[in-house]
Amino acid sequence: MAKSLTPATIELVAQRFRAMGEPLRLRLLMSLQAGERTVTELVEEHQTSQANISKHLQVLTAVGLLKRRKQGLNVFYAIADPSIFNMCDMVCGSLKKHLDAQAKGLA
Repeated sequence: MAKSLTPATIELVAQRFRAMGEPLRLRLLMSLQAGERTVTELVEEHQTSQANISKHLQVLTAVGLLKRRKQGLNVFYAIADPSIFNMCDMVCGSLKKHLDAQAKGLA
């Protein structure tokens, strides 16, 4: 991380991490990785209420991870910052190494 981050920038970074710290939000991001989807499609896929999905989509949009567009009665969501998947890959790779090391210790 850059050493010259201002307190305001650090807060913005923390907001993104907080937004991604909820499992349903991570699942929504993964769903949108293949392309934009409507709220209705996301509700059906994740089998939860429209209000719940909308609340989480709003959080992800507010921190700049998603973008939305309205077409008629439908609202479409899409990834606004694809670089988040690089970070997810890094975290998953690090987690795998950690779990592999733990497994070796148990053997």
